[in-house]
Amino acid sequence: MNTEHFKSITLQQMEAVISLVEEGSFSRAAKRMSLTQPALTKNIKNADDYLGVRLVNRSNMGTSLTPEGKIIYNYAQRVVKLRDEAREKILTLRENVGGNIYISASTIPATYILPHVLSAFGKIYPDIRVYIKPADSEEAMNMVLENDVEIGCIGKQPSNKKLMAEPLWKNRLILAIPKHHRWRKKKSITLSELLDEPFVVREKGSATRELFESCLKESKSISLSQLNICSELGSSEAIKEGGIAGLGVSVISIHAVERELSQGLLFEVPLQSCRMERNFYLIYKHQFDFRPAHKIFIDFLKKDIPNNYVV
Repeated sequence: MNTEHFKSITLQQMEAVISLVEEGSFSRAAKRMSLTQPALTKNIKNADDYLGVRLVNRSNMGTSLTPEGKIIYNYAQRVVKLRDEAREKILTLRENVGGNIYISASTIPATYILPHVLSAFGKIYPDIRVYIKPADSEEAMNMVLENDVEIGCIGKQPSNKKLMAEPLWKNRLILAIPKHHRWRKKKSITLSELLDEPFVVREKGSATRELFESCLKESKSISLSQLNICSELGSSEAIKEGGIAGLGVSVISIHAVERELSQGLLFEVPLQSCRMERNFYLIYKHQFDFRPAHKIFIDFLKKDIPNNYVV
């Protein structure tokens, strides 16, 4: 392989690879780039020729990236993102606001809070576009550290000293039970009453599970291993569906079950001596170069949203 040919790869060829992956077909990718399909195919072929390897596999089942193609796709995303950032910074010199903001967010903010935030924000600032990359808290922190995104929103305070963290909202965990459960009319239950009850738990590494375990540890009465764990599920949505189906009781964020509580599909029963609260944090790297759009969005999060979305 003549590595000097790498220098000949163009941004359009990189964008052709990105469009093909994200659209799933040559015809849709060509339409997205305002190219003819032969022109898009030629861009992919030229990239193959410059690299000396095939980037895309084609079959009756569709298209897929080769291992080399996956590498080019990942780096192409970064290159195109850097180009877009350069464009936005230049435009910002001429305009006070506008541009793109890239955020990584853990499950609860990404799924249940930020969509409402973006709806309200977009009505006031239509020229600022916000892109969210869902991840768990650790992955979200790494995205900020590796400059894959600019800011993050996660459910625990980061320990990495390269990151700044500002509390945004309070989040409360509740014990959610199925609608026909015998505890439905109880004013509260004790932790010891959980021992024999089928309990659905989040996966290891979940901030929800970590907070619940901390609560149990502080109570010094029981541990997670003593519970009658009937299932371990990997998302709040799965926990909700399990509760609705009568699989068992579980601890879950209030944000994740507001609709189900209001519709009577699930019910909350307070746990005695176990109030589970945590913060969601805005995170960013030290000395991050905030553009006007970032400042507007962050001010909106801090001032306008908490009263509407904290429970």
